[in-house]
Formats: sequence, C-alpha cells, structure tokens
Amino acid sequence: MDGSWRASEGRHHFIGNRWAATASGESLPVTDPSSGEPFARIARGNAADVDTAVQAARRAFGDCGEGPWGRFSAVERGRLLTKLSLRVQEHAEELAGLESRTTGKPLKQGRNDAAALARYFEYYAGAADKLHGETLPYSAGMTVLTLREPHGVTGHIIPWNYPMQIFGRSVGAALAAGNACVVKPAEDACLSLLRVAELAAEVGFPDGALNIVTGLGNEAGSALAMHPGVDHISFTGSPVTGSKVAQAAAAHHCPVTLELGGKSPQIVFADADLDDAVPVLVNAIMQNAGQTCSAGSRLLAERAVYEELLGRVGAAIRALKAGPALDDLDLGPLIRRSQQQRVWDFLSQAHADGIEVAAQGEVVEQAPQGGFYQAPTLLRDVPPTHPIGQQEIFGPVLAAMPFEAEEQALSIANGTPYGLVAGVWTRDGARQLRLARRLNCGQVFVNNYGAGGGIELPFGGVKSSGYGREKGFEALLGFTRLKTVAIRHG
Repeated sequence: MDGSWRASEGRHHFIGNRWAATASGESLPVTDPSSGEPFARIARGNAADVDTAVQAARRAFGDCGEGPWGRFSAVERGRLLTKLSLRVQEHAEELAGLESRTTGKPLKQGRNDAAALARYFEYYAGAADKLHGETLPYSAGMTVLTLREPHGVTGHIIPWNYPMQIFGRSVGAALAAGNACVVKPAEDACLSLLRVAELAAEVGFPDGALNIVTGLGNEAGSALAMHPGVDHISFTGSPVTGSKVAQAAAAHHCPVTLELGGKSPQIVFADADLDDAVPVLVNAIMQNAGQTCSAGSRLLAERAVYEELLGRVGAAIRALKAGPALDDLDLGPLIRRSQQQRVWDFLSQAHADGIEVAAQGEVVEQAPQGGFYQAPTLLRDVPPTHPIGQQEIFGPVLAAMPFEAEEQALSIANGTPYGLVAGVWTRDGARQLRLARRLNCGQVFVNNYGAGGGIELPFGGVKSSGYGREKGFEALLGFTRLKTVAIRHG
C-alpha cells in the first residue's frame, strides 16, 4: 500500500484494511485553501459505501464481541495503539503536510496536530487496560458487579478544522475501549485521516477495526448517523447539523456524543497579570484562523483595565500576518470560500451597525488572489446581544466588551446559547473559585487557556455546545456501556 500516492491521487475509501472504490464511481475535488485551486480528488461515498463499512466493522467486532477485533484483550488493544502512536511519529512530517495543505493552517500547526494525534494514541494505549467495573455492596448472599463493555460499532463524524486531533480524541478512545470504528471525515480535509487508517493497518489492526468513508455530510454522514448497525455516534460540528445527527440516531435508539462549538468568553479583571494574559488571549482566537470550537472569541474586560488591554491586544493583532499554509506565518487562510464569505458578512454587519475596528493584522502581498484569506480583526465595544457577541463566527475576529463588576461579567459570559469553555484572569483566589462554579460551561481555565491542548482533560459543553465528554479518561466511559451482574450464592 502506497500511502503517499493514495493520499494525493486516490478516489477510494479505506474499508477492511483495503482501498475500496465507491459504489457510485463518483468523486469530489479537494481544494487547497491557500490558492483556491483543487489538487486532489476523493471518493463521493453514499449509503451503500457506509453500509459496506458498517458490515466490515460488525464482522471485526462480532455481534457480542466474538469477532477478530472483539476478541482482542485490553492489553493487546493498548499495544496496538502504542505501535500506531509510534508510527504516526515516524510519519509526522508527511501527516503535517497533508493537514496543512487541506485545512490551510500553517505548517507549524499541522506539526502540532500530528504530535497531538500521536499523544492521543499514546494516552489511550496506556488507559485501555485501566477501564474496569466495580463490585457493589448489596445484600447478604449476593455479589453484584458492573462490567464496562464496548458499544460495538461506533460512528465518528469528524470536522475539517482539526481532523487529526479530533480523530485522535474520538477514534483513539473508541478503539481503546474495544469498539470497531466507521469514520466519515469532512470532505474538505480527509487526506491525513486516510493515511492514518493505512498506518493502522500496517501496524496490525485487524480488518474492519478502523474504516473510513469519504463524502458529503448530507450523503455519507447522514447515512452513517441513521444506519441501524451503528451502536454509538460521535459528532463534532454545528448545532444545526448536530440536531439532525441526534434525530437520525434516535430513530434506532443510538446514543450520541455531540460537540457543537462555542462563543467562549475570556474574562479579564483589573488585577490580572496582563503580561501573561495578552499573548494567550490573542492565540486563543487567532490559532487556526479562529476556526476553533473553543476559540476565546469574546474578550470581557473590567472597565478599569479595558483601554489598556485593548491597546496591548490591538498591538499584538496588528503584528499578525496571514498567508499561505506552507509559508508558516501566524495564520493561514479560512477553509473555503463560503466560510470566508460568512466572516465577511459578520464584519459587514458590524460596520453597518457602527461597531469600530480597533485593530487589524494583514494578509501578506504574496498570498494568492484565489485563496480564502481574512486579516485578523479586533472589534471594540461590541454590544453583548449583537450577533457578533452571540454567534459563532469561526474566523479570526475578536469581540471586545467592557464590564463594570463581577455580576455583570457573569451575566455577559453566560448570556449566549453556547457553553463550551471560559477563561478567567484574576489574582483573587476567591473570585477564581466563584466564577469557576458559576460559569455555565464545560471547561474553565483560570490564568491560562486551553492548558496546552489538554489531552488528559475531559472536554465538552452544555446548552447549544452539546453534551457528552471527549478527551481524558472520561471519553473511555462514553465509549462503553455498563452492565450489572447480580449473583445469588447463599
């Protein structure tokens, strides 16, 4: 199997450890966001291809774990994941190049994503044989215990912004728990994941343990969500699509994990260390050109420090440069033309409503005219109820707004449909704990943001940010079902 050839020229799925032609014979272009030009083609999967992949996964797992993959012990699964982690590290530069070419992110970020993928596999390799049930005290003459068992076949719908990272946190945990996986990556950015599936076959994963079907969300993705042979679905994407996935899965009583984005606040109090805060605040929104579910896209600053903070953040943003992915600048392009237009529409509305641009970086002159670029932008005095302050833009746009007191900051922070992540910047220990408890979200970072990726840290949201948890050991629990066994022995 020639991974480099398949990644760049192949028009096939990866099913049962083999390249499989699509049932329809149709394909889709893959576009380089840096130039706006197509450079490869992928298979346009449909319901027939998804069914083929689900059947391959079912054969690997078996009806009740009696298949070739289902019989692997936890120790054996961990060892395979360790081998895959090492193989990813060996091919990190190749994978980073594929990730950067298809998503538009700077090459250094592609390298970070490849390293994170290897770390996810390493983490779940070590956790695979630590997943166990309990013995429960019940009554004399009986022993009651719980067993953690894999669901069976799990479906994974992966977005385009962090293909390798989200694959690692989702598929890595599912494989460690003993599930066989069917993956539908985003049509914009799936080449790196096809290569990872090929590497998994090379290190010894049995046929059908890991399968990838490429194609459009409303075709292949929809078919995966509604397939009665899938026992659990993991989806990362928009709230609208997440609702459709949950509805489709509900038709066959399939549990789902949904991570649906956010409008995450960074709350900066007057006693914060601004020297520490400013570079983190800027990176939290500008990384991956703002196309991050957990991006710190709202900057809430106490009035006493508002102007100083905007001056510092503005200076940092004006120094940022956006350009082609392989030029390895601060930002790359947005993923596609429609996403670029979405950001432009938000900025046009801000301009029409009198919201001031406080600072803007630049798109470098050598950036191809056909690329999907957006200069990093800081908006000031954004009304909290304005669409800029409420909706997920998914671009390099930071909305700044002042507050007078702690209660107002909490009201603004909690006042969107989302609840994924929040950042709190203060030296006041009591305030840190108060806000951590009262912020309505899944993660709170105090005097930091993101914790360097936080592979070990459970991740997920509330409200329109979804439900269920990925990352950390908690993800393993989500990819299992609990069985209670009560034994009466006198």
